[in-house]
Amino acid sequence: MRNAYQEVTDRIIAMLEAGTPPWRKQWTDGAPAASLARPLRSNGMPYAGANVLNLWAAAQMRGFRSRYWMTFKTALELNAHVRKGARGEFAFYVGKKTLEATDTTDEKTISFLKTYFVFNADEIDGLPPHYYAETAPAPAPVVGRLEAVDNFVSHLGVPIAHGGNRAFYSPSADRVQMPTFEQFEEPAAYYSTLLHEMTHATGHTSRCDRMDKWGKRFGDSGYAAEELVAELGAAFLCSDLGISNEPREDHASYLAGWISVLKADNRAIFTAAGAAEKACSWMHERQPQEEMDLAA
Repeated sequence: MRNAYQEVTDRIIAMLEAGTPPWRKQWTDGAPAASLARPLRSNGMPYAGANVLNLWAAAQMRGFRSRYWMTFKTALELNAHVRKGARGEFAFYVGKKTLEATDTTDEKTISFLKTYFVFNADEIDGLPPHYYAETAPAPAPVVGRLEAVDNFVSHLGVPIAHGGNRAFYSPSADRVQMPTFEQFEEPAAYYSTLLHEMTHATGHTSRCDRMDKWGKRFGDSGYAAEELVAELGAAFLCSDLGISNEPREDHASYLAGWISVLKADNRAIFTAAGAAEKACSWMHERQPQEEMDLAA
């Protein structure tokens, strides 16, 4: 029987060891599957958390072009059919249930993970045309500042200082420090770095209250785990905001740490992706409604 946690973890470890994380999309023959966009359910709703990583990875490794994924049953409901021999990919649903109090325990609510299989539209015949990808050029390079992203960040209430040659978040000062915009070779590199640091800032006790708990969850690897959360948070936000997720200069130095965390705990990528999604949700919730609609 396939083990969802281990299979997804092994796939992502293999991509990290090859130097091609699934959140670093590669442009190949202009196909939309190589874009930064999140994978979609049959109704057009985007996937979240670990589902994004797993389906991004599957699309890259299996050469799928379509962003759409659906169950065998959903394909039938759309008067389509999954091709014989097609292989489903894991998708995940996190639910909650309440355990009643006993003589020795209090009532408590616990989370559980439900798995099911989805198929890419490329392996389903008979779907309406919009489910299938069309060849499209890579987006034009960004020139100059991006007002929409600047506005997005301005609503977060996290102070930003510019100057020096390092990008980091200071928990003690609760401040993001960035080099100046002009010091980056490309605007996308500035914004993806800024979103990485903003994801770190959500770990503050006044926001998602995450950082102090990573040591308990991951021990000595807590720092690497937090860097993975920030990496994933930046990838999700870049996807949501429609900008290229450019690798940081220190990206390579973290690869070994991430691989070590994932090899030690086959649920770590799910925990990190969930924390990154929570961070992104916190940031989106602070946007005026019209800007949230634009970012969706």
